Amino acid sequence: QVQLVESGGGLVQAGGSLRLSCAASGRTISTTNMGWFRQAPGKEREFVAAISRTYKTSYAGSVKGRFTISRDNAKNTVYLQMNSLKPEDTAVYYCALSYRHSFPVPESSADYWGQGTQVTVSS
Repeated sequence: QVQLVESGGGLVQAGGSLRLSCAASGRTISTTNMGWFRQAPGKEREFVAAISRTYKTSYAGSVKGRFTISRDNAKNTVYLQMNSLKPEDTAVYYCALSYRHSFPVPESSADYWGQGTQVTVSS
């Protein structure tokens, strides 16, 4: 069984930065694709970014150039560096792990999810 625990969320002013972490336990993430998703109030969960087992990355258009996904397999952790935050980035951010080869990580292919961390950007 794999557990994913997100951290690093909080309240930040527009233009600020946050770094989210997703720590995995129960299995190494080195052979998996990892993704970040978010869900704003009243909206569907949406893809934010993904990183493959070979370190290939993919981003949603709305965050490209502002967010950076990375992984540290030695720490079994995936990160999401978020810069130039906007109020529309306010959401609960979820980490996902996929054993499958599909990339970027489709929401339907995620095998495990974290519990989410709240990010609130004030204007």
